[in-house]
Amino acid sequence: MKAIISDVNILNQLQPQQLETYLKAKGWREHSRIPEKVSIWIRDTYPEDKLKIQLPVDNNFDDYALRMSEVMSILERAENRSQIDILSELVTNYSNLTIQGVVMQIKTPNSDVLSGEIILLGIVFDKMQEVKIELANHNYIAAIKAYQERLPVVCTGDLFKENNIFILKNPRNFQIENA
Repeated sequence: MKAIISDVNILNQLQPQQLETYLKAKGWREHSRIPEKVSIWIRDTYPEDKLKIQLPVDNNFDDYALRMSEVMSILERAENRSQIDILSELVTNYSNLTIQGVVMQIKTPNSDVLSGEIILLGIVFDKMQEVKIELANHNYIAAIKAYQERLPVVCTGDLFKENNIFILKNPRNFQIENA
């Protein structure tokens, strides 16, 4: 059984331009467009499957999340991959996300202040991913302790994806779990 993305907040984060870029890269082409409403996408490479994606071009519609759910369902069938795998390629940012995980690496600390970058192996959209986080002061010390003792941590922040690397910016509420 494959997971179905139904979180309205996640679906609303998907931007039409992201989907258009993704569809082009996967062999889809825009067949037609109703300006400021929807674009219709088909795959010329697979004419026998008759799949068609109706992509909303405005994310302010009340039913935007529902339409994105339909797009994800069609992509799941077309690519024979889970929606979570597809989502991990599409998401480039997500605000106020809490990530659970384990500190896998502590980068060399900055010399002028008590801060540094860590690599967290955490769950991002139900999939294990490496996430870079810049921490300072007591959060950085807690990360070192968690790394040394292999303790699970949790942190909230704004997730960005740059060059296929997840970065958690504006980290807050970093803490060792069950401590």
